[in-house]
Amino acid sequence: MSENLYGIMGEFAQPEQLRHAARVAYNAGYRKMDAYSPYAVEGVAEAIGFRKTRVPLIVLLGGIAGAITAYAMQWYSDVVDYPLNVGGRPPHSWPAFIPITFELTVLFAAIAGVLGMLFLNGLPRPYHPVFNAPEFKLASQTRFFLCIEADDHVFDANEVREFFHSLGAEKVLEVEQ
Repeated sequence: MSENLYGIMGEFAQPEQLRHAARVAYNAGYRKMDAYSPYAVEGVAEAIGFRKTRVPLIVLLGGIAGAITAYAMQWYSDVVDYPLNVGGRPPHSWPAFIPITFELTVLFAAIAGVLGMLFLNGLPRPYHPVFNAPEFKLASQTRFFLCIEADDHVFDANEVREFFHSLGAEKVLEVEQ
């Protein structure tokens, strides 16, 4: 096995083949693997062991931060910094604060969601070892790929090649670092 081997990749023609291969690979004990396809294939993420994401929590925290920021900003400007008696209302008139608080809650939650998703996905990623495989350009067009990484605890290059051939992979590729 080459020292700079990133993994072994199987190329499949149909999304059902990719889903089946991912399920069988996970059941065979492989845990460090990833699937690549031109569009989302239902069930593949679950088949490779992806269960939870932290994006909803990040969105919630961003929304809470936005609400607190908006409310505190309005309260400070109306009560502390520049109190005005407009129409006899009290300086801390909370109903007037609701629209801006809502808007900043949505804005902060959306920004936190996008940035959190990018961070958790490791994006932007201008380079990834799978880009070294010449056939991989088809992952954005017509083909489906499953890559089992070399640092998986049960990885053996010859066994993985045979494994992909037994699953009906059209091509089995070595991915160099």
